[in-house]
Amino acid sequence: MKLTKKAVSNIIFVIVITLLLYPKSKAWILRQISFSPSVEKEAVREQLTSYNWKLKGVNTVDYDFRKAEGKVVIVNFWATWCVPCIAEMPSLQKLFDDYGDKVDFLLVTSDEKFEIEPFMQEKGFSLPIYQAASQIPEKLQTKYIPKTFLIDKKGNILIEAGRADWNTQKVRKLLDDLLEN
Repeated sequence: MKLTKKAVSNIIFVIVITLLLYPKSKAWILRQISFSPSVEKEAVREQLTSYNWKLKGVNTVDYDFRKAEGKVVIVNFWATWCVPCIAEMPSLQKLFDDYGDKVDFLLVTSDEKFEIEPFMQEKGFSLPIYQAASQIPEKLQTKYIPKTFLIDKKGNILIEAGRADWNTQKVRKLLDDLLEN
């Protein structure tokens, strides 16, 4: 049986629609088209003016953001229902596996513990998850998720990005340089 061009295009159309409607496929597709985040130009970089922020640990101990002063920090705002968040988490996990003892990773969500724990277990993630227990510093407030900030030891926000591939040579080199200085 020979397939016509119309039949082939219909099959491809059905496959694409199925992939887009199935949540796990959406995350996979987004992962495939993710790029390394861009570093903000020095002239437009924001700087944290306040480290006054308390975080409640969900799968880890509570965290006082004042401990982040003088450290390299990655703050990621996410949710279990957010497909772009799910798409970028494997790259954050790989980065955490290699830099978790040198960089403070703060993955912040407003989801409830009963939603977070099964999600983390199912996905095999061990990232430290927090909930904001006080007002988020103004420079880190966002209306959209995912949103990730990479902050240097001086409080400069070097990267402010939506969905991205965090496990790239570019990000790793930047972290290595920041940790060296």
